[in-house]
Amino acid sequence: MLRAMLGPGADEAIRELRERGIDASALNNLPSDPAALQQAFDQMQRMLASSGDEPVNWQMAHDLARQQASAEGDPSLSPAQTKQVRDALAVAELWLDAATELPPASGTPRAWSRAEWVEATLPTWRTLTEPVAASLSQALVATLGDAMGDDVDMAGGLGGLGGELPGGIDATQLLRRLGSAVFGLQVGQAAGTLARDVFGTTDIGLPLLDSPTPALVASNVDAFAAGLDAPVDEVRLFLALREAAATRLFTHVPWLRAHLLATVESYARGITIDADQLEEAVRSIDPTDAAALQQALSGGVFAPHTTPAQQAALERLETALALVEGWVDEVASAAAMPHLPHTVALREMIRRRRAAGGPAEQTFATLVGLELRPRRLRDAAALWARIAADNGTAARDAVWDHPDLMPTAEDLDDPAGYATRRAAAVDESADLDRALAEILGEDPGDDTPPQN
Repeated sequence: MLRAMLGPGADEAIRELRERGIDASALNNLPSDPAALQQAFDQMQRMLASSGDEPVNWQMAHDLARQQASAEGDPSLSPAQTKQVRDALAVAELWLDAATELPPASGTPRAWSRAEWVEATLPTWRTLTEPVAASLSQALVATLGDAMGDDVDMAGGLGGLGGELPGGIDATQLLRRLGSAVFGLQVGQAAGTLARDVFGTTDIGLPLLDSPTPALVASNVDAFAAGLDAPVDEVRLFLALREAAATRLFTHVPWLRAHLLATVESYARGITIDADQLEEAVRSIDPTDAAALQQALSGGVFAPHTTPAQQAALERLETALALVEGWVDEVASAAAMPHLPHTVALREMIRRRRAAGGPAEQTFATLVGLELRPRRLRDAAALWARIAADNGTAARDAVWDHPDLMPTAEDLDDPAGYATRRAAAVDESADLDRALAEILGEDPGDDTPPQN
């Protein structure tokens, strides 16, 4: 068995095990069928060989995402389907011109299959998940590394082999490769599941393209429309409005994408793992049973515990997501209202879908430990509507000009008081400027630069 797993290093492994008083034939939790055992070891060898030193095995993630995306079928789009999507996105841009001051994105509208969505968005998955995976990998190595110093038998883990495994494989490197493969499975599962559920590139509130481009996954749009009373063309147009509105926002508010991703990274930096929970999880998993590993991952056995710093990051992210989706909800619905009879019903359907969270949101929560549901979407939409009613759409959209202007959780609590609080903040800033000018001996009302 060890020869099948370790190849040329097997004799050295058996000799070392015997020196430590371990019966190499008495390893627990291994398949008794030789064919199954060989298959399991072949799978493990391929997994470890392809993992490298990256926090996530991206080849594994890519392959599994493509596999999951096509699990329920993913035929290539017909020319008619492509035209329907592109025409809907083109019409959406025309209608949005009357609802927002933000201009269209420069990218060409796209109609995608599920596999094409995976290929287009995977680079951003790397940005989103590598900080989390790196933190979890370090915690995994630290937690199991402590245990490896104890002289326990092989059934209890790697501890009996000390810091270096037979064949010259460093134990820490092995743990990192195992972690890389595990996270590759998680990312692939999450991306593939999302590919069967999303409508476009901004459904989870985070922009999944480096360069925002409006795109719709045609088969997912059609599947969603099939369960509604509204005509499929109307549903497609409404979803195109939401996608195009979000794309305009991420295109013309350059700091927004970085702000959202930085908040995710801030969360990842604070990740810690309960060592007792991790040890219990490792003991309960047969490392040669891929199905058991997948089941454990889906149950979130490696889910991190939330620290106060992480909770603060989660609250910032929740507010930011609510503001993004609330703006998209308000602008897209305003653009749709004069043209689509089912606008109110479709708006409510999307709101409930996002609030409830489906398999996609749950999978992402397991992957990075983050809830990407905008719980306060309705409050945010009401706030944007109030700003537009009081001061016009130009003033509403100008709030995105700088992150310091962004509404807070307090503003979501009380949209009616936003204008008063904003005016007070402006006055306070002006008072500070005057005080600084007096300290520096300058005339507060004089913008003329000092003379040498």
